[in-house]
Amino acid sequence: MSTDQPPLTAEISALTGGFGIDIGGSGIKGAPVDLTEGRFAAERLRIPTPQPSTPGAVADVVAEIVESFGEAAGTGPVGVTFPAVIQHGVARTAANVDKTWIDTDVDTLFTARLNRSVHVVNDADAAGVAEARFGAARDTKGLVVVVTLGTGIGSAVLLDGKLMPNTELGHLEIDGHDAESRAADSAREREDLSWEKWAHRLQNYFSTVENLFWPDLFVVGGGVSKKSSKFLPLLDLRTPIVPAQLLNDAGIIGAAVLAAESPDAPRPPAH
Repeated sequence: MSTDQPPLTAEISALTGGFGIDIGGSGIKGAPVDLTEGRFAAERLRIPTPQPSTPGAVADVVAEIVESFGEAAGTGPVGVTFPAVIQHGVARTAANVDKTWIDTDVDTLFTARLNRSVHVVNDADAAGVAEARFGAARDTKGLVVVVTLGTGIGSAVLLDGKLMPNTELGHLEIDGHDAESRAADSAREREDLSWEKWAHRLQNYFSTVENLFWPDLFVVGGGVSKKSSKFLPLLDLRTPIVPAQLLNDAGIIGAAVLAAESPDAPRPPAH
């Protein structure tokens, strides 16, 4: 919060501040989030993901990150992204983390470890929510599809800003292949594809998605989105397609937003 504003009441402060954590295969990152501005309220902390990345070991790192911020971490729900399908707080898959996560109640595990409410969400869904609220899809009506290109292909689908979770559009079968096996950024690097050859695969992927969903906007995230000028202009789609704006901050911000809007979040006092 800026120092030139009047002090906020405890109730309002709880609603404008949140905390998000982004769990990845190589690193776990967290920061307090200003929910009115959609930005970090303090510099984020990153700790390498423990190996093996078992539930107990990861929970310890999550707790370490939250505790390191002291009072700045607040007391409200903590939002956590996780690289898996998350169904009612339970991990149904596990990508780039230990397979013992499958069928783990992640919400319950982290809530017990932190002794405070935790809201867990798929990592691409969190990024999508952040882009819809504060980034490239802000104020966009209709259907928005956010696609993250990285080791795999993550997706988030939002209708008028409301998330439809766990769409997993990276696993569409296209030409007999799992889409992400050919069109993810990891495939470009693994096969040493030129931007033009990779764009041809992306064209096939995005054309398939737009013919199934008829979105109003595509947003492309993931680390490679920093180089969007090298491949987005090569695509010929009827749907507008733009790079993500929040980049690596999107997961933490989106997780904090979703946690703040969860049923366990504080609500303003009734008048």
